[in-house]
Amino acid sequence: MNPVDRALHEAVRRLPDCTDTPRLDAELLLAHAFGIERDALLLRPPTGPIPASFAALLQRRCEGEPVAYIVGRRAFWNIELEVGPGALIPRPDSETLISAAIEHFAGGDGPERILDLGTGPGTLLLAALDQWPRATGLGVDSSEAALAYARRNAERLGLAPRAQFRRGDWAKRVTERFDLLLCNPPYVAQGAELGPGVAEHEPPEALFGGADGLDDYRLLAPEIGRLLAPGGLAAIEIGYDQGDSAAALFAAAGLKPTLARDLGGRPRALLIRA
Repeated sequence: MNPVDRALHEAVRRLPDCTDTPRLDAELLLAHAFGIERDALLLRPPTGPIPASFAALLQRRCEGEPVAYIVGRRAFWNIELEVGPGALIPRPDSETLISAAIEHFAGGDGPERILDLGTGPGTLLLAALDQWPRATGLGVDSSEAALAYARRNAERLGLAPRAQFRRGDWAKRVTERFDLLLCNPPYVAQGAELGPGVAEHEPPEALFGGADGLDDYRLLAPEIGRLLAPGGLAAIEIGYDQGDSAAALFAAAGLKPTLARDLGGRPRALLIRA
């Protein structure tokens, strides 16, 4: 067994109590310790000694710190984002919104103006701007810490000339109409069970949406109609068990939401077409 395989084997033995993906976590952390990508670690394993920093990285993961915070980045759609304390870690579930937008604009020129409410580290806006090179967009968030990540990500990805970020309270003081509106509100009910390290490390204001997880949807529902340009689409993420309850709030505001499912077949987004 080569040194890399031995180190991974020992790491996997330590990690099961703090993660559901011990092998993946170990590979990502060891690659980070070597200063290489995970693919290189697996396809062309380094032959030198295991970096001394690996033990400390592993200990941080054992204490519940998310891998994305430890390595400082997370892949989403076709881009990689800098993340860290104060910014919600992008989830693959949120890619459902980008997929729905691509389907909506298929065969056309795509959206010209994009709004991302609750942008966090720029996740949805920057993925959409990367997808549609002629588009420009606005990302709004209440957290200056999250917006700092978003601005750095835009600069690093070469998208800063097309991306504006603003501190705000959802759609307040947003008066423009947009072709595409993306939003991943906090939708976890207070007291709900979360994965290891999530509640302890990620910003609670980006996770929890009140007693039933729907507080922010109640604020958003009356605003969506005025923000959409003719032919536009709003894609709003929901929890897997909120298809009916969240949709009812938008229907009460005179909108006609339809449901989009994630790759696992679970309800994941409400789609509202202008």
